[in-house]
Amino acid sequence: MFRWRLPQAVCLLSVCACLALAYNDNIEVDYGDSYYNEITDGETPEPTPSPAPCSSTDLTKWDKIFSMLENSQMRENMLLQYADDIVRVEMGSLRGEMLRFVAQYGGSCGAAVETAGRRMAVQLESRLRETLERFKLGDLTSAAGNSVGNTNHLEATLQQLLSTARTQASRLAKLESSCFGIPGSEMGMNTKPGFQLPVGGAPGHRQQEVTSQGTTLDRVLAPLRAELEEVLKSSKQKYLPAGCEMALLFPMRSRRIYTAVFPDVPLSVSSFTVCLWVKPTTTSNKTVLLSYGSRKNPYEIQLLLAHTAALFTIGGEAHLVEAQGVVSMGEWIHLCGAWSSDQGLATLWAGGKKVTSTPGVAEGHILPDGGSLQLGQERSGCCLLTSSSGTGMAGFEGGFDPKLAFAGKMTGVNMWDRVLSEEEISLLALSGGQGCQKRGNMVAWGVTEMIPHGGAQFIN
Repeated sequence: MFRWRLPQAVCLLSVCACLALAYNDNIEVDYGDSYYNEITDGETPEPTPSPAPCSSTDLTKWDKIFSMLENSQMRENMLLQYADDIVRVEMGSLRGEMLRFVAQYGGSCGAAVETAGRRMAVQLESRLRETLERFKLGDLTSAAGNSVGNTNHLEATLQQLLSTARTQASRLAKLESSCFGIPGSEMGMNTKPGFQLPVGGAPGHRQQEVTSQGTTLDRVLAPLRAELEEVLKSSKQKYLPAGCEMALLFPMRSRRIYTAVFPDVPLSVSSFTVCLWVKPTTTSNKTVLLSYGSRKNPYEIQLLLAHTAALFTIGGEAHLVEAQGVVSMGEWIHLCGAWSSDQGLATLWAGGKKVTSTPGVAEGHILPDGGSLQLGQERSGCCLLTSSSGTGMAGFEGGFDPKLAFAGKMTGVNMWDRVLSEEEISLLALSGGQGCQKRGNMVAWGVTEMIPHGGAQFIN
């Protein structure tokens, strides 16, 4: 048994020795071939540079073009990425702003009404202030009463401003109604599915807020509109009304200042209507506007002023028709007196409105012919101071009573041989109308001869 095991062991040891010798030889060969960093005693040889990776000794033009295209494509991708980032950020910011806007204003139009109201108020106030200042400085006017063209221009400007104020107020009202008056929705607000009111945006609260804002705006605009209407009224008073192109000026109360009127037909009538525009500067207990009389009765027709009252008489002062508080100093007023002998009905009109009417005034009376018609004086006050020759009436040398004289302006004097209707008189009294174009058949303004005396004169 031992004999058989011994040869196998010897063979196994031989194989192991051979393998060990072979392994040692391979290691020595490998290290000997690749070891280049030994330090020798002789000269150190220069190391051979290794070639650069990916280097090309000769690049063609196509290689260069492809390289440029690759670089351009890379830059383009970078720019697109940068732009995409910017757009994404901006869109996110815009979306946030829109969401905040919807949350703030989606429930009601309160803020929109407030903003619109403020802008309208600022613009309107600026225009009104500028116009009023120009009027105060006198930049838009020349001399008062000298140009009908200036009158029309100024009135048109003021009317435009006033219309603008009313238009702005109307627009504000429409804006409020559009916010709070849409049928089928509470308070006029958008009630789409999924829509929610912002916090603090209750309908009642928004309505109260906008109502208070509208009230505040009205308080701001009300004084401006009132001031504008006052300026417009003052402007109209400076010029001639009813399309009249001229007026009679009575500069002061004097015994020599009056205007003689020569009717186109005799005044022997049983009914008539007399109308005129008047702007007094001062009045007394009895100020004569128009007077017709004869030697026998100097009080056949009289149209008078007594401070702020208007008076109308037929056939004498016993037949008097009076209206209190219809006249204002320095303002144009349209006056008419109508009378008919059938029932003796005497009517007085002021500003196109019937202010008083009295029956039984000189019923059945007929006006006599051959009298004299004056403006600004009456026949009974003539010739208090007679001339040296003693002929007091012929040339009115002595003059009239200055206490009865009229001072101011007068225009549109007309007289008809009938009683005009209410509609006709109302049209004559329109300050912006064409009352002066409708002339009487007995006395016609601008046609009938009227001769001023003393300081009286026609003005444009």
